Amino acid sequence: MTVFYWQRPEAVAKAAGVNTAVASGLRIGFTLGRALGGAVLRNRMKRRLREAVRLTRPAEGASADVVINPKKSLLTVDFAEVVNEVSRAFVVIEQKLAGKAGAGQANVR
Repeated sequence: MTVFYWQRPEAVAKAAGVNTAVASGLRIGFTLGRALGGAVLRNRMKRRLREAVRLTRPAEGASADVVINPKKSLLTVDFAEVVNEVSRAFVVIEQKLAGKAGAGQANVR
């Protein structure tokens, strides 16, 4: 899977001292096109990803938008491996956001 992230401008403004009334934390979305399979398969992938995110979601810290773009192999791998990959992606995102502001891409396998 490929995980893209973008630090929200509100978080950058807040760090610069400008007060905003926007909630912090990660906003997470998924992209699953028709190339990954029919509606039943895509919905199964989304359910697996939602549960993996629910189990590994980091505490309120980073304020960023995250998009997870899975590969078709998501359906065949063990769920524990999916959870591990999502967890690793969140760790990488938190490390990069703590180090610098901006955008990036976290490649996971």
